Order: sequence, then structure tokens, then C-alpha cells
Amino acid sequence: MEPLTEREIRASFVNCSKGDAKRLAIPTDLADRPWDDLDFLGWSDPGAAGRAYLVIPEEHGPAGIALRYETGGPRRSQMCTICSTTHSNGGVVLMTARKAGEAGRRGNSTGTYMCDDLACSLYARRKKTPAMGRAYRDDFDPEFRIEQIRENITAFLTRVRG
Repeated sequence: MEPLTEREIRASFVNCSKGDAKRLAIPTDLADRPWDDLDFLGWSDPGAAGRAYLVIPEEHGPAGIALRYETGGPRRSQMCTICSTTHSNGGVVLMTARKAGEAGRRGNSTGTYMCDDLACSLYARRKKTPAMGRAYRDDFDPEFRIEQIRENITAFLTRVRG
């Protein structure tokens, strides 16, 4: 993924108003992110529990998604639907996004189960290991897992755009 500026990030959101995008908390460590190892930029809002954001690179520029998730949910083993990493003790949460456009204004949303730290790209490249260690039968080539992430995150973005 190519590095993004704060301006590019704020302009990318497809499912919130420009005013909301202007007010959301952008990571302060953009220069330190491992851009070459990211398939999307993801972060949680440190000032608003249960809010997170994704920015996904596309051919015509990045597309951002504002997310919500429940904090303090069940503490059981689950698998991320984006990167297929299994986490124990609540390391996966249901991330929900208001749909873009008229559907979102009517209150429609969609969701997916994701790693709560949004580090799917690092798990796929084995640069980060879940708390319970490598997943059972995690013998897929990292390139396959990276392609899986890109397909799954693009499918989620497509559902948000509705």
C-alpha cells in the first residue's frame, strides 16, 4: 500500500459525512506505519471506544469506511473473516459499517468479523502472531493469504457501498 496523508484519508470516506470525516481521529504515527506490508490502513479511535476506521487502496484512490464495534464482548476463540486468523479471548469483533448513500441514511448497515487490532496484513505476512500462536493448519503460503485479504476487504467495501 502507498503511504497516505491525513488529507487523503479524510477525503476517502464513503459512508460518513464530510463533517464527520473532518472530526475523526487520524493516527498520529502515519510516517511510522509499515506501508509496504499493509493491504489496508486500519485503526481504532483512541478517544471513542467502539469506533474504528479502514482505508482501502483502489485504482482511483483510497476508499475509507467508518466502523463501530461492541467493546467488552464475548471472550471466546473466533476467526477473522478478512485474514482467517484465529484469535482467543475476544481478539475478533463484529465490525459494522453504515451503508453508503441512501441506504445508510435509512439506517442500513453491514458487518464482518475482523481482528480487533485491524492487523490482518501483518498476520498474513507472519510479521505478527496472535496470542494463541499460529492457527491450526496455517500452512497456506503468505501470498495466498495476502490475496485472500485483498479479496475479502474489497468484498466488504462493495457491501458498504451497496
